[in-house]
Amino acid sequence: MAKQVTTVSEEGYSATNEIREFETTIDATGEEAPDTLEALLAAYASCYVPALRVGGEQRGAGDLGRIEIESAGELNDDDKLESVSFDIRVEADVDDETGEKVVERAFELCKVHDALKSELHAGTSFEGGAF
Repeated sequence: MAKQVTTVSEEGYSATNEIREFETTIDATGEEAPDTLEALLAAYASCYVPALRVGGEQRGAGDLGRIEIESAGELNDDDKLESVSFDIRVEADVDDETGEKVVERAFELCKVHDALKSELHAGTSFEGGAF
């Protein structure tokens, strides 16, 4: 099975992404829509939520209830992502030790976390004069 997304940019730095029957816009400048790194942080945190829920069940915390994640990305001098942090709040009363186990299990389960491995680099093909 593969995932398919079509990204189109007619001009400038904004791109429309067609994902099945959904459409999202990402603007590298952040002027018209979320920028690329904000979109990455949103995807990472959105993937981490279900991983937390499963991790909570698997590590004895049960149903976590409402989950809020404040994600932050620190940029280096070249405006590239240097680090990511999550401030996670859950409704359930979970002690620190169990919380650490849930967090670690969630990292094991999160597909976006896995995809951010340094050895994962996009293979490419390029075709000029295509339109």
